[in-house]
Amino acid sequence: MVEDKHTVYLVDDDASVLRSLSFMLESYDFQVREFASAEAFIAAEVWQQTGCVILDMRMPGLSGQQLHQLLRQHQSPLAVIYLTGHGDVPLAVDALKQGAVDFFQKPADGAMLAQAVTKAMQCSQANALRQQQLQTYQKLTPREREILKLIAKGYKNQQIADELFIAVRTVEIHRANLMRGMQVDSLAELMLTYAAIANTLAQSDG
Repeated sequence: MVEDKHTVYLVDDDASVLRSLSFMLESYDFQVREFASAEAFIAAEVWQQTGCVILDMRMPGLSGQQLHQLLRQHQSPLAVIYLTGHGDVPLAVDALKQGAVDFFQKPADGAMLAQAVTKAMQCSQANALRQQQLQTYQKLTPREREILKLIAKGYKNQQIADELFIAVRTVEIHRANLMRGMQVDSLAELMLTYAAIANTLAQSDG
C-alpha cells in the first residue's frame, strides 16, 4: 500500500492520546494513521514509506526506542518524533542522538507538534532521496565507479584514459552510462549527487 507523503503514524497504547493527537494533527491537514502498539505498526509494513512516526516512549511489548531501532535497522526513511512522560527526558535526549527529529512531553502543544511534524516530513523526504541516490550508485559497475571518482577529482576524459590505460572512447561510453545510471543530466548535478552519496557512505562507516 502506497501512503500519502504527508502521513503521520501515531503509535501509542493510550486510546485517548491517539484520539486527541489524531484530531489535533488532522486540523493541520495531516493524514493520520493510528496504532495501539509497536507490533501493530510493524504488521502494517510501511517501513519504506516517507512520513513521520510519533512514538510513545514507553509501551507494553516493544517500546518506542525498540521500534525506532528497528526502523534504523531497516534503513527506513520514516522520521521519528517521541512522546514522553515527565521522567523520560534523559531517554528522549538520548533518542535525539540516535536520529529522532524531536520529542515532546505529554500533553503536547498542537502548534509546536505540527511544526515538528512538518520538519520531520522534510527529513523523511531527504532520507528517501539519500537512499535512492545510494541505490543508483550501488548499481554502477566497478569501472563506472572508478571513473566517477576520477571525474570528481576534476580529471578530463583524456586524463582518465591515461590513468586507467583505456581508450578515450571507452571513457566516453562509461561516462555516458554512469550519467544514465545516476539519473542526472549534467556534470554539476552528477557532482552534487556524488557528494551526497559520499557523505552518506562516510556517515554509515562512522
